[in-house]
Amino acid sequence: MKYFIYTLILFIGVLQINMSPQTMSNDNPFFKEYTTPFQTPPFDQIKIEHYLPAFEEGIKIKRTELDTVINNPEAPTFENTITAIEKSGKLLTKVSRVFFNISGSNGNDETQKIAETITPELSKLNNDIYLNEKLFQRIKSINDEKEKLNLTSEQLKVLDNYYTDFVRNGIGLDEEKKTRLKQINEELSMLSLKFGDNLRKETNAIGLVIDNKDDLIGLPDATIQGASELAKQNGMEGKWAFNLQRPSFTPFLQYSEKRNLREKLYKAYLTRGNNNNGFDNKEIIKKIIALRNEKVNLLGYKTYADFKLEKNMAKNPETVNKFLADLWSPALEQSKEEVIEMQKLIDAEGSNFKLAGWDWWYYAEKVKKEKYALDEEMLRPFFKMENVRQGAFDVASKLFGIQFVKRDDISVYQPDVDVYEVKEADGTHIGILYTDYYPRNGKRAGAWMSNFRGQSNIDGEFITPLVVNVGNFSKPTEGKPALLSFDEVNTLFHEFGHGLNGLFGKSDYPGAKRSPVDFVELPSQIMENWASHPEVLKMYAKHYQTGEPIPDELIQKIINSQYFNKGFETVEYLAASILDMNWHMLNDVSNIDVTKFEEMSLNKIGLIPEVASRYQSTNFNHIFGGDGYSAGYYGYMWSGVLDSDAFGAFLENGLFDKTTAESFRRNILEKSGSDDPMNLYVKFRGREPKPDALIQRLGFNN
Repeated sequence: MKYFIYTLILFIGVLQINMSPQTMSNDNPFFKEYTTPFQTPPFDQIKIEHYLPAFEEGIKIKRTELDTVINNPEAPTFENTITAIEKSGKLLTKVSRVFFNISGSNGNDETQKIAETITPELSKLNNDIYLNEKLFQRIKSINDEKEKLNLTSEQLKVLDNYYTDFVRNGIGLDEEKKTRLKQINEELSMLSLKFGDNLRKETNAIGLVIDNKDDLIGLPDATIQGASELAKQNGMEGKWAFNLQRPSFTPFLQYSEKRNLREKLYKAYLTRGNNNNGFDNKEIIKKIIALRNEKVNLLGYKTYADFKLEKNMAKNPETVNKFLADLWSPALEQSKEEVIEMQKLIDAEGSNFKLAGWDWWYYAEKVKKEKYALDEEMLRPFFKMENVRQGAFDVASKLFGIQFVKRDDISVYQPDVDVYEVKEADGTHIGILYTDYYPRNGKRAGAWMSNFRGQSNIDGEFITPLVVNVGNFSKPTEGKPALLSFDEVNTLFHEFGHGLNGLFGKSDYPGAKRSPVDFVELPSQIMENWASHPEVLKMYAKHYQTGEPIPDELIQKIINSQYFNKGFETVEYLAASILDMNWHMLNDVSNIDVTKFEEMSLNKIGLIPEVASRYQSTNFNHIFGGDGYSAGYYGYMWSGVLDSDAFGAFLENGLFDKTTAESFRRNILEKSGSDDPMNLYVKFRGREPKPDALIQRLGFNN
C-alpha cells in the first residue's frame, strides 16, 4: 500500500455526552500551551490517561464556540460564521491529531479502548452539527449572496465545502430520516474502527514458523536474521518466524525454495480478516455496504459510488469504469505474457506444476535475473534507509532550495522516530517532519502521511505544519542497517511527496485542504520519478559498506528492467480498483456472500488465477477501514496520468529546473485543495494532462 491519508477532519457540533465530569488538570499537557520547540507535542509527557479528559474538554469548548456562532444575533457574514467555525475547536483538534496518529502507528489495547469510547461520541457530535438547521441557514444565506461579497477564490472554495457538506450530510431530510441518518453514521464509524483493528491484529500475526534450518534454503541472510529476531520477540527463540507485514513475507515469497511453505504464507496473507475467527471481517463488510447504501438512498443517490464520485475529478462511476476498462485489457495481456515466461522456467527445471500465485514472486525474481542479470538482493546494499531518506531530502533541496536539519531536542513517541526541521534556503522555518519507517506490533500495515498540526493562516496568524511520514520498511538486523527493497525506496519517496504537500501548504483556512483522491496522489507519485532517475540514483544509492555509488552497469540494468512485471503490478492494482467499484455500485446486499461476490467480480473481468487482487475484501483497509478511498481506490492510477504528464515538464525543461519546480510548488503543493484541481494543474502545466503519458510509462505500447 502506497498511501493512506490518516488525518481526522473534525467538524463537531453541540451535544450533551454521557462522560464523567473532568477538570482541566494541570498535569495534562493537552490543557497547556506546549513549551517545546515549535510547539511540538511533548510525547515524553503525554500519558494514556490524558486523552479522554482532553477529548471531553475539547468537545465542551467546541460546543460553546459553535453555540456562539449559531446564536449570533448579527447578520451572517463570512467572518462571523465561516471564519468563526474555522477558528473553533483548537483543543479538540490538538488532542485528536495526536491520538489518532498514535493509535495508528503505535497503538495497543488501551488506545483501542479509547477509540471505541470516543468514536461514537465524535460521530454523534458530527451528526449534530451537520443537521443543525440554524447554522445551515447562516451558511446558506452567505452562499446565496456570495457573488456580491468579493470573496477570494479560497474563501469561495471553503464556503462551497461547508454548504455542500451540509447538503450531502442530510440537512434537507425530514426529522424521521435525519434520525435514521444519525444512527447509520454512528454505526458506520464503529464498524470501520473494528475492521481496521481486526486487520491490524491479523497482519501482525505470525503466518509461518520454521524450526528446521533446512527449510530456510534460498533465503537471504538478512531475511533469515530478521525472522530469527521476530521469533525471539515472540518467545520462540531458536526458530524463525514470518508475519504478514510486507518486509517479512515478501522476501520469503521471492527467495524460498520451499514451495509448500510459500503457499502457506501466501494464503495466510490473502486470508487476513477471512479466517472465521474473532478478527473476521466478512459480516462487518456486509453491514458497512448495507448501511452506506441506505445512507445514500436517503440522500437521493442511486449508489454509494454515485455519491462519492460526485466530488472527485472523475465525477461519476461511468467515467471511472471506462478508465479502468481501457487499462485492463492491455495490462491483462501483459500479465499473461509474464505467466508464459515464468512457466517456461518451471518447465525447464523439470518441475511438474503450473505457476500459481505463491510462485509468482519466486519465478519473477528468476526471470529478472535471467533476462536482466538483476535481482532484488543486488540492489539492497545500495539502499540503506538513511541514504535513501537523504536522497529524498536532496531532491527537494535541489528543486525547491529547502534544507532539512536533524533535531534531537524534539520529543518522539518511539525511539526509532527521527525529527527534522525543514527550512527555506534563507533559514526561514517551514515546518517539522517526523519519519517513522519500521514495523511494530502496534502499527497498522502500509505507509502514509499525516500531521500532528496542519498549516493555516487565519487573520494573518501563520501556523506551521507538523508532518509525519509513516512506513513499514525492512528493519535493521543485528550487525546490519536497514537495507530497503527498490519498492520500499519508491514508497519512501512517495510518502515524502505527500509530506512536501503538507509542509508547503499556503492555505488560509484548514477547511480548504481537501483534494479529491484522484488528485491527492499527484504530489506523491511524481516524486517516484526522481527516485529511479539515473542522475538521482547516483546521488543517494551508495553501498552501505564501501560508500561507493551505484555502478553504471547496475543502473542500466534497472533501466532495462523498467517494464518488468508491469502486467502483474497493474493487474493486481486494477483488480482491487474494480472490486472497490463493484462493492460500491451494489443496490442490494441482502443475503450476499462476501467471498462469492469477490470471486464473481474478479472472474467477470477475467482475472487469471496466477494473480490475486492487491487486496481482498476482508483486508481492503482503504475502503472499509475508513471512508477516504471507498469508490476511490482507482485514484492512484488516475493520478498516474497526472504525475506522468507533470514529470514530463521536468524532462522537457530540466530535471531540477527551478522555474518548473517553482510553478509546481506554487500551483500544486501550496494550493492543492484550495481550488478546482484541474484549474491548478492547468496553471502548472499550461494545459490539461495527456492520457497517453501513463500508457507510455507502463510500457504497454512498447
